[in-house]
Amino acid sequence: MQKTIISFSQIAKKVEELDLSDYDLVIGIATGAVVLASLIAFQSKLELKIISINYRFDDNRPRYSEPRLCNEFRLDKVYKNILLVDDVSVSGKTFATAKTVIGQESITTLAIKGKADIVLFENIPRCISLPWRDY
Repeated sequence: MQKTIISFSQIAKKVEELDLSDYDLVIGIATGAVVLASLIAFQSKLELKIISINYRFDDNRPRYSEPRLCNEFRLDKVYKNILLVDDVSVSGKTFATAKTVIGQESITTLAIKGKADIVLFENIPRCISLPWRDY
């Protein structure tokens, strides 16, 4: 299957264009969003946490009927606005699971492609190739 290639510099440029001044925490969903969440947290000078949730195999087929939390996750305080990051959101189920686990009010979702409050690359009809996933 042909994939749309998205370079690291293209992603970094899209992140630079975002106004993330209202957020006080970035949470990345492992494993696919660790690099993206780290980039966002670094460029925005925000705190970073990682939540490990698994739902799909590397080829995008569902592994489980619902996403599963892989490790314990807990925040030590209440944050004003959280940015929850995943690489791709096909169904939105992983975001929904993460929001339930995080358990705080103001959570905005961000993905490179798919279903999220903020989508870096809209209107890409096929699978994507990311520099940290396809090597």
